[in-house]
Parts: sequence; structure tokens; C-alpha cells
Amino acid sequence: MSKVAIVHDWFVDSGGAEKVVAKLVEMFPSSDIFSAVDYLDDTQRSTIVNGKFINTSFIQKLPRSKKYKKYFPLMPLAMESLDLSRYDVIISSSSSVAKGVITGPDQVHICYCHSPMRYAWDLQHQYLKDSNIHKGIKGTFARVLLYFMRNWDVRSSFGVDIYIANSMFISKRIKKTYRRDSVVIHPGVDVTSFECQSQKNDYYFTCSRMVPYKKIQLIVKSFSMMPDKSLIVIGDGPEMDRIKCHATPNVTLMGYQPFDILKSKMAGAKAFVFAAEEDFGIVPVEAQACGTPVIAYGKGGALETVIENETGLFFGEQTEESLIDAIKRFEGLSWDPIKCRKNALRFSPEIFQEKFLDIVLEATGKSID
Repeated sequence: MSKVAIVHDWFVDSGGAEKVVAKLVEMFPSSDIFSAVDYLDDTQRSTIVNGKFINTSFIQKLPRSKKYKKYFPLMPLAMESLDLSRYDVIISSSSSVAKGVITGPDQVHICYCHSPMRYAWDLQHQYLKDSNIHKGIKGTFARVLLYFMRNWDVRSSFGVDIYIANSMFISKRIKKTYRRDSVVIHPGVDVTSFECQSQKNDYYFTCSRMVPYKKIQLIVKSFSMMPDKSLIVIGDGPEMDRIKCHATPNVTLMGYQPFDILKSKMAGAKAFVFAAEEDFGIVPVEAQACGTPVIAYGKGGALETVIENETGLFFGEQTEESLIDAIKRFEGLSWDPIKCRKNALRFSPEIFQEKFLDIVLEATGKSID
């Protein structure tokens, strides 16, 4: 009987990676959970880890550890300090440091990789610029730190026995970064929580955390240049005030909203607008599950979840001009909500869990506790 540990970078929010962890906990209900820090509220804890206790690293006990990013240089040491020696199977859910846990030769380490450390590799320059630390002494210090993080990231990649990528896009990034092959299993999307709605209203919709790489500011600025078209935005975050500055009367910023309202607005929209370069992108699949077509930036995971001219279309550059052109093209075509829904069903949780469990059983040859 194999004993399982699930390791996640950090539990501070409820995003796409945490939805994957929730499915892993559902698959392995007797597993123990580990992370650098844990700041989930009771509702998030119940949803993501089924109320389980989360074993955390020493960073949890440091002063002002809620500002966990300030302790980023200590993250490798924090993950290596987690004692997983009594587990047969370690499953890491990693977009940063979780895969860096130490394992022995008799343990199987399977990494579900959302991405290699984006900010240390191909997105380093964008990350430094968006964080306004690309110049001066801060910029130099950040680049030196990321240099050492890249070295640790490669070294720690050797401790993984099997890589599972969440998309072909990430599979290529794993190959480029770690020189390792990976199996692609798309994240399970809870499509049954969304109903297909054929009747659409005269507005566009987007939702996201308000952080730079999500490009919500780009979407809002684009619609400010199209006063005859309505946009509804749901979400909150550090970029909210900056985004508000660009919102014109045709743009409605609703802030954080409960799931029922989000789902209703998504289902009623004529299209969901998605401007980020995501590793996979769960929300575009959820939109299609509502029968809502997607207008997406044509790079990253969206290329694997949206069928061009059938369930949505792409724009080629993250610019206002490119997005505005895509919206004009969108309005010249007809869209079938049933086709959108059918495409979304390809990413059901059942398919994810079946494929994932097959890999675990093949790797261990044992039943799982």
C-alpha cells in the first residue's frame, strides 16, 4: 500500500493550480499535504484540500510571512527542509519551487508541472519590467538572485522521476528548460458546474485576478476605444486602481463577485475575452462550457483549448489594435453555443483523473493508500 504526499508551492489563493490540487486530494484522500506557507481561509481550505491540515515550512513562522514573496531567496531551502522520507509517492504541483523537495531512490516523485519557474526563465524580462525592478541596483540584485534560482531549478529537476505537463506548450518549456520529456494531461475543468446558455446578451466579459500578466488593463483600454461596445469585468487585485483609470462608461468593473454571479455573467456574454499568455487557462474552458465563445491571445494554452473560427478566435499581439481587430472579426461571424460546450467537455475532471491515476499505478505497481 503506497503512502502519498502532495506538495504545492504555496497556499495563498484559489486559482487554477489550486483547482488541480483539489482534484489530486480527491483522488488520494489519505494523502498528506505539504507547502511553503498556508494562508487559506476556512472556505478555501474546505474546497481545495477538503479541510485537511497543511504541513508548512519554516517560512510560515517567520515575521510577516504573509508577505511570503519577500522570502523568495529562502524558498529552495524551505522546500528541501520538508521531511517526506516516510512516503512512497510524492506528487508535486509545481509552477515554482514545489518540485524541489528532496526524495530518495526508493520513492517515486511525479511532478505535475504548471510551468517551470516562469520569472526565472523565458519570462524573466517581462517579470522584472512588470514589477518595476528592471533598472538600477534593484534590477541588478534581482538578476543575480534569479541566476542562482535558475541553477537550483535545474539541479532540483533531476529529483523528479516523471513530469506531467498541463499542456503541450508547457511540455515544450519543460524540454527546453530541463531537457526532460513529459506526458501531457490537461487539468480537469469542472464543466458540469456550468450550463450551456444559447441566449446571449450584448456585452463582452472577462474575469481574472488583477495582476500585470493577465493583461486586464489591455482589455479595458481596448474597450475604452470602442464606446459602442460593452464590457463587464469581474475580479480584484493589486492592479485594480490602475485599471480603473482607463475604464470608460461602457466598461463595468464589478470587483470580486461570488461564483453564481460570475457564472451568470459568463453565460450571458456574447464572448469571453482572454488576453494573457497562460500555461493552460482554465477559465476559457469554463466559458466554452457556458456556450460562450472565446476571443484569446493566440499563444500558450489557449491554442489547445479554443478551436479557431468554431469555438472562438485568436489575436496575434498583446496590443489594443490587435484585440480590436479580433473583436471586429468576431462580430462578422456566427457562433454555435453547442459546439463550444462540446469542446469544453474534452477537459472534464474524470478524464484528468483517469489519465493521472494510470501514470501513478504504472510508476509504482502498487495500490495507493
